[in-house]
Amino acid sequence: MADLAELLRGAVAGERRSLARLLTAIENDAPGIRELLPSLFAAGRGAHLVGITGPPGSGKSTLVSALAAEWRRRGRRVGIVAVDPSSPHTRGAIMGDRIRMMDHSADPDVFVRSMASRGQMGGLAAATWVVAAAIDAAGYDPIVIETVGAGQSEVEIARLAETTVVVEMPEAGDEVQAIKAGLLEVADVLVVNKADRPGADRAARQLRAMLSTAGGRVARKPPPVLLTSATGGEGISALAEAIDGHRSVARLPDQARARADGQLRRALGEAATRRAASRADWTATVEAVATHEIDPITAAERLLA
Repeated sequence: MADLAELLRGAVAGERRSLARLLTAIENDAPGIRELLPSLFAAGRGAHLVGITGPPGSGKSTLVSALAAEWRRRGRRVGIVAVDPSSPHTRGAIMGDRIRMMDHSADPDVFVRSMASRGQMGGLAAATWVVAAAIDAAGYDPIVIETVGAGQSEVEIARLAETTVVVEMPEAGDEVQAIKAGLLEVADVLVVNKADRPGADRAARQLRAMLSTAGGRVARKPPPVLLTSATGGEGISALAEAIDGHRSVARLPDQARARADGQLRRALGEAATRRAASRADWTATVEAVATHEIDPITAAERLLA
C-alpha cells in the first residue's frame, strides 16, 4: 500500500513513470488499489472527460490525434485512453492506436495509455474510469477516452464521459447503424469524419434530418453535426470548440447526477460479480446452470443472498 501511495504522490507531482506504474497497478487490480481509491479520486483536478466512439474504420484514432494536436496548440495538457479489443481466448490486444498517435510520443504534455477491453461490453475496459481518474490527478485536461468501436454496445461511454462525441463516416450506411445502436441518443457532438470523401455532405444532412425527428433529450437540444477530415486537419478547430463549449453544460447538476447514477450501477455490478465469484459454491453453481438444474437468474439471486 505504501508503494502505491508513493506512486500516486509521484503522479500528482508530474512524474510520468509513476503515473504509468500506477495505471498498470489499477489495470491489474493490484493488492492495495481499492484502499487507495479514496485518495486517488480526492486528488482529481476536475479534468474534462471526453468520450470518442463510433464504428470501426471511422477514423477515431486519427481524429483523437488531430484533436490532441489542436489542444496542444492552445497550451493544454492532453491525456488519452485508447481501449483496444481483446482476443476472446488470450485476452491480449494489439494496441494499434499507439501507432496512429506516434506524432505525440516525444511530447511530455500528451500522455497516451492503451488498454485492452478484456472482454468487457460497452467498448470500455472495467478499469477505464479509475485510469481516467489517475490521469486527472496527474494534471492532464482534457482526457479523451476512445472506445473499441465494437458496434451497438458503444453507448456505455456516455455513463463515464462528460461529453460524448459520436464519429460517423460517409458511404458506409452508418446513419442507420447509429439509430440501431442508440448512438444518436447519447451523442453530445456528432462528427462526419473523412469529409474529403464523396457523400460526406449527404451523410451530415441525413443525420440532421434524423435528429429533427428524434425524441427525448435529442429533440430538446439536438447535438451539432460537424464535418472533419482528421488527416487533412479540416474542421478540427471547430470540433475542439464544440467539445470545450459543452463542458459547462455537462457539469449541470442533473447531468452530473445521471453520470454518477450510471457509474454507481456499474460499480455495484462489478462488486457483486467479484463477491459472488469468490464464494466456495461458485463452481458448483456454474455446473448446475450448465446442466440446467437451475436457471441463471435464480442462481445469481442465491449467490448474492
